[in-house]
Amino acid sequence: MHRGVAQKEAPEHSLTLPEVVDALVADGLIDAAPAAIFKQERRYFMADVHPLVVIAEQRWKSLQPPHRVLDLDSLTQWLAKWSGLDYLHIDPLKINFAAVTEVMSNTYATRFRILPVDVKPHEIMIATAEPFQRAWEAEMAPILKKPIRRVISNPQDIARYQVEFYNLAKSIKGALGKGDVTGGGSNFEQLVDLSKSNKQFDANDQHIVRIVDWLWQYAFEQRASDIHVEPRRDLGIVRFRIDGVLHQVYQIPMTVLNAMTSRIKILGRMDVVEKRRPQDGRIKTRMPDGQAVELRLATLPTAFGEKLVMRIFDPDVLVRDFSELGFAAEEEALWNQMASNPNGIILVTGPTGSGKTVTLYSTLKRLATPEVNVCTLEDPIEMIEPSFNQVQVLPDIGMGFAEGIRALMRQDPDIIMVGEIRDLETADMAIQAALTGHLVLSTLHTNDAPSAMTRLIDLGVAPYLLSSTVIGVMAQRLVRTLCPSCKQPGGMRAEDELAWNALVAPWKASKPVQLYRPAGCLDCRMTGYRGRIGIYEIMPLSPELKRLVGSKAELDRLREQAMREGMKSLRIAGAKKVAAGLTTIEEILKVAPPAVRIE
Repeated sequence: MHRGVAQKEAPEHSLTLPEVVDALVADGLIDAAPAAIFKQERRYFMADVHPLVVIAEQRWKSLQPPHRVLDLDSLTQWLAKWSGLDYLHIDPLKINFAAVTEVMSNTYATRFRILPVDVKPHEIMIATAEPFQRAWEAEMAPILKKPIRRVISNPQDIARYQVEFYNLAKSIKGALGKGDVTGGGSNFEQLVDLSKSNKQFDANDQHIVRIVDWLWQYAFEQRASDIHVEPRRDLGIVRFRIDGVLHQVYQIPMTVLNAMTSRIKILGRMDVVEKRRPQDGRIKTRMPDGQAVELRLATLPTAFGEKLVMRIFDPDVLVRDFSELGFAAEEEALWNQMASNPNGIILVTGPTGSGKTVTLYSTLKRLATPEVNVCTLEDPIEMIEPSFNQVQVLPDIGMGFAEGIRALMRQDPDIIMVGEIRDLETADMAIQAALTGHLVLSTLHTNDAPSAMTRLIDLGVAPYLLSSTVIGVMAQRLVRTLCPSCKQPGGMRAEDELAWNALVAPWKASKPVQLYRPAGCLDCRMTGYRGRIGIYEIMPLSPELKRLVGSKAELDRLREQAMREGMKSLRIAGAKKVAAGLTTIEEILKVAPPAVRIE
């Protein structure tokens, strides 16, 4: 048998370990001598273990460049080429669980170690790790009445997702069997079917419990930062935000979705009955590896029921080094210099989801020594940290940001973090705290650092108070980083050159750089990007900038003066990340506002 052997030429059989090892030797991937010794050791011939799994455990390096370790995924890709079938990496985010589990029973799939992965109008795709077993295909073809397309997939993925897909489908069917009416109470277009039982689901039903547990475990594995549970007219939708981009995961019947929402609200100690107003909650759970993780819950009444968003907070972000967050050495030094002041105001600006909270928490974690009293005022409290005194804003009982700062002032604080300055009263209280000897850190929603000054003046803050209290402002954004496993160098195309020139126009030190492009691999789920990193624009208030602020100078004058004094705009900070091969021009242009050229 040789590489790319035609399927019809190979007799019906299961792969054997000697067969696969010999094929790897013939294809020049492993050396014949260790392969011969390996075949003679009977301990490797394990029953019910796929040959690729056994070979992957040896951690052999390929004899062919770039001499990477022959792990299970690379061996599976080789098997696909050798057997003449297509390779498929099973990505659960791209599979319709409900459709594929209807193709065949769990018992049948387990018996032949196969897994339906896609159902199309013209064909059904089924994954297998046994390219020369075809008996099941002849049995299924007349039943399915569609052509079957076999693909090769990782044998461990097939075994794992057989369990997960069918268990999830079973739980949803089990839940549907307990009630039939579309619940939710506040559906804008409520449909009452008199032939139904009008029975609501029990949020503590074991089927619902299993679905919720699966949802969280799945989100943790996929590195999701947010889980969106969204009601629609006929179906509920579950989406994950991964590296800043939303991906649809699953469609769930509305009755099951409502029961899931109720289950999560119970765990978050929220009012399950109240569906007419937004609510906030919090759950602490564990990842599969035992690591504790917090989920912040927020509900919102919509036209078709309650929408639920769960933000996942990794506690490790509190102890991350600033370089891991994306700070360059000079940016970290400048930020630490600003944060080392005993009193004054430091502002972090940027849109929602730009990483402001992580920056502030990381800064406070560094400042929170036993000698100082660190107090935070948040709405809501994002992450629980034992070294802070954290206070929740409760506007319903008259405990807003301004009232909270006033109360904290009587608690002998050294450092105060105010979640957000939203109005003049809060800004005035923050300034009073700074004037009386406290270091205040807070956030604003502005496009860049200089805009923070004009924004506060627009709120009604006296310019002379800003010039005497504000230490500095930092604007930030998050950009996706190129996957280190698959990024590829690329030349400067004409469109790239135009974009690059626009990006670095004000950067006098600009020079030709090596650009990298996203390619896509298993590590990054074929997106070309893995993780995110921050870009920062830091503006310390120099005496000249304070003079301009005090005289209510226009925004353009503030920005020009800050750049003359060395402030690097968000686009220039992003250009440096591009030059370092960390991200792409497109990512920077997508999030960073245009820079101003300084002659």
